[in-house]
Amino acid sequence: MPTSIRLLILGDILAIALVTFVGFATHGEADLSFLPRMAASFFPVTVAWFLLAPFLGLFQRELTSTPKQLWRPALAMVFAAPFAAVLRGFLLNAPIIPIFAVVFASTSALGMFLWRGIYVLLLNRREQ
Repeated sequence: MPTSIRLLILGDILAIALVTFVGFATHGEADLSFLPRMAASFFPVTVAWFLLAPFLGLFQRELTSTPKQLWRPALAMVFAAPFAAVLRGFLLNAPIIPIFAVVFASTSALGMFLWRGIYVLLLNRREQ
């Protein structure tokens, strides 16, 4: 597996983890006692992301190296996050609140857009 793909995968995981942590922190739930609930959000969105992203070409060099394609990971996350919200609801045996799914999707999409934007900048800078 090429280094650029490994970096993308690691960065995607870290971006999802950061968005998850920030989401909990904004609700004052950032200490270790909330780790199981953070995991119940982190793992479903990570699984949903890695199920969807390859089918949308989000690990293909042609699509990951140009700023014009940054809409793709954001759009993919808009679809992955609601699926993850459903998985989370099943894991926690809790209702799936539509506004949570919307906020989850939008913040996750923003996080992925920012990470992938940084990746494009780093990649293009390295190639110069």
